[in-house]
Amino acid sequence: MLHSNKLIIGNRVFYWGERTYLMGILNLTPDSFSGDGLLSDPNEGKNDADFESFIEKSLEQAQRFINAGADLLDIGGESTRPGATKVDLDGELSRVIPIVKALTEAFDIPISIDTYKHQVAHAALAAGANLVNDVWALNADPKMAGTIAEFGVPVILMHNRSSWAHADIKEKLGGRYVGVPYDDLIEDIKRELIESVTIAHSAGIPDENIILDPGIGFGKTIEQNLQLIDSLPEIRSLGYPILYGPSRKSFIGYTLDLPPDQRLAGTAAAVAIGIERGADIVRVHDVEFMHQVAKMTDAIVRKPFPR
Repeated sequence: MLHSNKLIIGNRVFYWGERTYLMGILNLTPDSFSGDGLLSDPNEGKNDADFESFIEKSLEQAQRFINAGADLLDIGGESTRPGATKVDLDGELSRVIPIVKALTEAFDIPISIDTYKHQVAHAALAAGANLVNDVWALNADPKMAGTIAEFGVPVILMHNRSSWAHADIKEKLGGRYVGVPYDDLIEDIKRELIESVTIAHSAGIPDENIILDPGIGFGKTIEQNLQLIDSLPEIRSLGYPILYGPSRKSFIGYTLDLPPDQRLAGTAAAVAIGIERGADIVRVHDVEFMHQVAKMTDAIVRKPFPR
């Protein structure tokens, strides 16, 4: 049973179990695994003309996502793919803060900041963001939990065992993880997520402000990702809403032998199964298409029939 059946993010109420919500991804990077980064190169935005173009492209993509049915937008300034270049604090701030400000001025939609650095989270929340998406589930920065508690916003805690020692990168299909050791995949993930929940509680973050993400693709082999998707009810049994992010990821590419720009059908299958297995929010690149997938899947599996 969920600790709460609803959550207020920004000025919107999310009712868990009523329908599936869509999170549209805005990658403010030049090296996203999915090929949809809004920066052409790391130096873009350094002059006024580039900067205006960068903001304009971000606003156009946000508008397209909103028109297509996105319920919230996730803004990230550092790629998390295996082999991605690390972005320093100033670089990440320079990418995300102007976009957060522009989005909050232009649109009435909740904004999530995808970062594991408390300084970026603080600046983004001060600029108008409404939610923190921490891919290291409060484990990378000891000040992150306190920052989130200070602002009183929700947090997404994502399971992550990513490690260079287990990364394998192929030119066509991109990065994946191999030989990642787990004693018991699902039980280990559940235990580590609850450890992050404990960190959140210790900082004063209440249960109703916690969303769990099982971390599809982060420190898991292809087979482990497939098992995890099939076992999502086990993650949901922890009592928190679930954010689920299979979009264009390498487990789809390696299963179908397809590069990121040809993974739409595979993503659709993964999204439909994830919703059937209990996902509440689906984080996607292809909002227009996945909105249809989610609406159709909801019509089959949700009770009552979605509005």
